[in-house]
Amino acid sequence: MNNIYHKIITGGFALVLAGAVAFTAAPMDAQASAALGISSQIGLSADMDAAETTDVENAMNQTVLDAFHLDGYSNLGIVTVSEGKVNIRDSASTDGKIVGKIGNNAGCDVLGEEGEWLQIKSGKVEGYIKAEYVLTGSEALEKAGSLLKTVADVNTEGLKVRTQPSTDSEVLDIVGSDQSFDVLEELDEWVKIDLDGEEGYLFKDYVNVGAKLDEALTISEVMYGAGVSDVRMALSNFAKQYIGNPYVWGGTSLTKGADCSGFVLSVFRNYGISLPHSSRAQANCGTKISLSELKPGDLVFYGNRSGINHVAIYVGGGQVVHASNPRVGITISGVSYRSPVKAVRVIKD
Repeated sequence: MNNIYHKIITGGFALVLAGAVAFTAAPMDAQASAALGISSQIGLSADMDAAETTDVENAMNQTVLDAFHLDGYSNLGIVTVSEGKVNIRDSASTDGKIVGKIGNNAGCDVLGEEGEWLQIKSGKVEGYIKAEYVLTGSEALEKAGSLLKTVADVNTEGLKVRTQPSTDSEVLDIVGSDQSFDVLEELDEWVKIDLDGEEGYLFKDYVNVGAKLDEALTISEVMYGAGVSDVRMALSNFAKQYIGNPYVWGGTSLTKGADCSGFVLSVFRNYGISLPHSSRAQANCGTKISLSELKPGDLVFYGNRSGINHVAIYVGGGQVVHASNPRVGITISGVSYRSPVKAVRVIKD
């Protein structure tokens, strides 16, 4: 461990841990610098050279977490699975009740170990997962660097997304509390975000900016609700299995890449429903419904000053699955992560 070499890069910031020395390849903010104990370009106490392996690893772990403002992790773990999601159970046994699901490259806090199982916490979910699916220690730290993304978490209701970093500029959309957006650029008073492929600006006073890893989903987030037809349940489950796959403009491949309407087109085609490859055209299909009537499998549309420009599939529990943008890919969001402008039902019950 004394010759550990990890390079962790996110958003233009590079942190290199070699043995017990940290270097920065780009300027860091004051909080990150303080977390690393940086004086000039060299950080971490020289005393660490003499520390035991576990002490070095723990110090490195905390350094990375602090530098990237990662709250909720004391012993970072990264889930690694070839496809789909892994069950999180309430006990260290395959007989344990499933309390959540977690996908590839998601982060978790490793709380303990019980035989071949690890006790973890990720997002709102706490439980047990087979240790074979989780990278820990130095492997997790190395992996985290390529996975961390800078996001802006909205902390107020009715926040206006502006077309320019000015309160005098046009309103692009209105977003709600607890919604999260990729940060493209951080300015003095504003952050430039990616709003499903469009650039917009949020006033910093109403967002929390930091780095994040994907997290587990609770069972309630993957449930469909009572009274939902089998085809709706199947379609929603089918759509969610592609979360994490790439966004490709004009694409219709669920595995190699699709845009928002191409994703919807391909999901519904699997259930014998033909839709056009355009969010505006899809908005004219089926029957218009109110948001209060939404059932899994219904379509939710979003727009800007030019009209409808994005479509998502409602999957129950207040969530939609959609192909967002090239940075995020196919993802799950709250139905009001943007202001919906229309909802349509194309599945005939």
